[in-house]
Amino acid sequence: MATVATTFFDSVKMIATEKGIPEEEVFQAVEESLVKAAEKYFQSQNFYGNFEAQMDRETGEFHVYALKQVVPEVEEEDLEISLAEAQGLNPDAAEGDTLWLPQDTTQLGRIAAQAAKQVLVQKVREAERERIFNDFVNRIGEVVVAEVKRFEKSAIILEIDRVEAMLRRSEALRGDRFDKGQRIKVVIANVDRASKDAQVQVSRTDPRLLIKLFESEVPEIHDGTVVIRSCVREAGDRAKVAVQSLDPDVDPVGACVGLKGSRVQAIIRELKNEKIDIVRFDEDPLMFIANALNPAKAIRVGIIDLEGRRVEVVVDDEQLSIAIGRRGQNVRLAAKLTGWNIDVRSEGEKRKEAEVAMGAALDEALPEAAAETAAEAVPEAPVASFLLEELPGVEGLDEALAEQLAAAGFLDAKSLYTVTAEQLLAVDGMTQDVAFRMLDAVHERFGN
Repeated sequence: MATVATTFFDSVKMIATEKGIPEEEVFQAVEESLVKAAEKYFQSQNFYGNFEAQMDRETGEFHVYALKQVVPEVEEEDLEISLAEAQGLNPDAAEGDTLWLPQDTTQLGRIAAQAAKQVLVQKVREAERERIFNDFVNRIGEVVVAEVKRFEKSAIILEIDRVEAMLRRSEALRGDRFDKGQRIKVVIANVDRASKDAQVQVSRTDPRLLIKLFESEVPEIHDGTVVIRSCVREAGDRAKVAVQSLDPDVDPVGACVGLKGSRVQAIIRELKNEKIDIVRFDEDPLMFIANALNPAKAIRVGIIDLEGRRVEVVVDDEQLSIAIGRRGQNVRLAAKLTGWNIDVRSEGEKRKEAEVAMGAALDEALPEAAAETAAEAVPEAPVASFLLEELPGVEGLDEALAEQLAAAGFLDAKSLYTVTAEQLLAVDGMTQDVAFRMLDAVHERFGN
């Protein structure tokens, strides 16, 4: 056993050094392996005792002991020793003591070596897994450069600081194609102490990867001048990043885009041409929601249900498909970015709803006979008076301007519902301020 001990002693130090594991842990693993080997060997000799093993930390010598309790009368020979026999071995022995009796290990041979090896490998593996967990658990969210080692059916095995990491196919981008030995950027997503596979799990779809890439490419984010307030991704396809500047002289969107798009393009290339919308964060949630729908331009944003965090966004008819995006992607990402449920409606839809609502209100207010009488009386009333009656209190709207509007075809408030300020400015005597006041009054009358 001395040769086995010497061999193991040398192996223990080598393993401890290579694996970065405290020597004492490996020594204890060896001692446990010797106990297992002794139990297996002595049981084959019909000796079913309790065994302990010790390894000298200086010389590497092994000793195996059978533990027996001192009793007045022996009932189990393998586990007990009489007081008289015990005092023959140790005069100070007393009833109830446990004696450690040295055992002959010369016959353990290969059985001991094999058992010791198996237990040692298991213990080393456990200790190494614990070390990896402790080393990486505080690095979750960190972006690292990993080397591609090999390919498996459902994952790519990478190496980070001499430790294997797993990139599941579901955590890779759609356009990712790697070669063995290639170095790629990933974010450490999780460290699983109980995993049978590689404990360190990495991702290229995690939003934290995008955030870290911006930090590395944009100095203003790195030094804290520009802050990323929110980030959402449909990895490999599209992402939205909300940014805010803490310095009024720094444009957060411009800083992230860079000269001629140089900064954001570097990130897009790293993410296999993933489209990135950089939007300006605003403390006003309605303004933030309007910004989040970029590249669509919102006309109005209104809260439908404050408690349920639901808003309605109205856009021009030609902007509706842009606001919603392919398969609803744009509005879906905007909702995730802002934390609000967003209903997108076109101006045409809202106009039709307003017309229906106005018609219903008129039908309810005027009996059929009264409505006919009113219709017959309309031609006799001055045309310009309709606007003045329906839009009272609009500063700047007088009889002369109302007559010019009537001549241009704008006979009543309803006829102004779909027009723009630019169209009104074509009317003689119209100013921009009056045009905006009139449109505000019209939309207030018929609803947004």
